[in-house]
Amino acid sequence: MKYAKDTRPKGASTKAAEVLVEALPWIKNITGKTVVIKYGGSAMVDGRLRADVMNDIVLLKIVGVNPVIVHGGGKAITEAMDLMQFPVEFREGQRVTTPEAMDLVRTVLMGKVNQELVEALNEHGNFAVGVSGADAGVIVAEQASPELGRVGRITRINRPLLDDLVSADYIPVVASVALGEDGGFYNVNADMVAGHIAAAIGAHKVVFLTDVDGLYENFENKDSLISNLTLFEAQYMVENNIVSTGMIPKLKSCIHALDAGVFRAHILNGTTPHSLLLELLTSTGVGTTMHSTEEACAFDSHPLGNFASKLLENRQAANAVSSNG
Repeated sequence: MKYAKDTRPKGASTKAAEVLVEALPWIKNITGKTVVIKYGGSAMVDGRLRADVMNDIVLLKIVGVNPVIVHGGGKAITEAMDLMQFPVEFREGQRVTTPEAMDLVRTVLMGKVNQELVEALNEHGNFAVGVSGADAGVIVAEQASPELGRVGRITRINRPLLDDLVSADYIPVVASVALGEDGGFYNVNADMVAGHIAAAIGAHKVVFLTDVDGLYENFENKDSLISNLTLFEAQYMVENNIVSTGMIPKLKSCIHALDAGVFRAHILNGTTPHSLLLELLTSTGVGTTMHSTEEACAFDSHPLGNFASKLLENRQAANAVSSNG
């Protein structure tokens, strides 16, 4: 009788077991808790990156975390507006949204972006449910400025629908469209939606997946990545403009969430493989962590811990095996 030759890499099983064992304390710490994840940037546009992030979110769900996803869709909206020959205009970093453009925004966010994310999650089972912020008045807003048109400022979050979906073991995927106090609809900043939802539902953490490694003291100096930041320091950076324009909504959202009692806020690079797992399941993580106490030193960047390094090594090894056939 002939037996198949064992061609598996020696020690691969042991390394995989070590990674799981080291993850155990972090899994125990976060199991049963709600994490709001704001998803955007290149990680949402690139199909392969999107699949990787959705896989990581499903893994978190399987180990007992309750993810709530919030998304915008700036690039998809711009492409649709160009196609329809709508003018694309931004003022102070916000998209001017006419009533006609608002209809298009709703169509793109709910009919395209939201459904793509739901489908990617549901490839692994019936986990996800798509939600417009206007559904059941989950997000209610008022006009932010007449000059911006149908751009809204959040006035309240109505949590019952989200609570019901989480309790029923689903992953809510929330599009950043709000019901207006005037009965219409508003385009609202997805970063701010994430922070307001995290605060309203009493989330354990809120995570922002973006295109950069985290928050920098000086964006031009890549050695100035801030790994730990207190609520007071975050407020100081916003008040004194010690932050890039694109980071202001994220920082303000983190401040709102932490001030409401959310345990931690994180800003991560969504294009880094498994950054979500690395940040939530390691002691040091890979991005910027914000908290409301003085327990951690601010403005200190630090290397990956052993568990994070092993995850990255395993990822690189798997890619090498795949490319070699």
